[in-house]
Amino acid sequence: MKHKGERGSVSGLLIANLTLILLSLVLGSVMIWALVSYNDQRQNVDAKIQKAIAEAKKQQYDSDAKTFAEREKQPYKQFVGPSELGRVTFDYPKTWSAYVGSDGGQGTSYEAYLYPGVVPPTISRQPYALRVSIDSRSYDQTLQQYQSSVQNGDLKSMAVTVNGFSGNRLDGKFPGGFEGSMVIFKVRDKSLRLYTETPVFRSDFDNIALKTLKFNP
Repeated sequence: MKHKGERGSVSGLLIANLTLILLSLVLGSVMIWALVSYNDQRQNVDAKIQKAIAEAKKQQYDSDAKTFAEREKQPYKQFVGPSELGRVTFDYPKTWSAYVGSDGGQGTSYEAYLYPGVVPPTISRQPYALRVSIDSRSYDQTLQQYQSSVQNGDLKSMAVTVNGFSGNRLDGKFPGGFEGSMVIFKVRDKSLRLYTETPVFRSDFDNIALKTLKFNP
């Protein structure tokens, strides 16, 4: 026959064992949770590191490609227009080609087109990197042609001076359906338009062509 003290000892031991088991389960669960969290965090950190490395490599590649492309443009070629039309000259990348679509003879406009590689056909809708136009319209008549687009906000107009030559610059959406930049000058009794039909080549337009533009006014 068990005594009352023995029953108390058994109950105490049972409670202690149950408590130990419960603590072991809780501690085990916490350790498992901590291990899972650690692995998730490590995977997230590794993924972020790999993403950062990939982005850094891409940025370096893009930078190198841009530097290489700019170097390939040099030494620049020189465009030279007809002497009887003011002998318009400017530099352009050696990776571009130039095509004269109309020589300005017999009262027609002088039209030249420039584009990287091969110049697209003039009947295409391809926007050109650079265009040169010299026609018999006066400077004021040529400006008037774009006045409505300036008034409705499609084009921004501003007076400019390029290498000592006074003119007018237009930026935005042009009536012909292209978006780009144009500078208009007076050449004798005619008007000269030098322009790019896409923002893609605006840097070349500003930093190469316009910076080296010369003509006989």
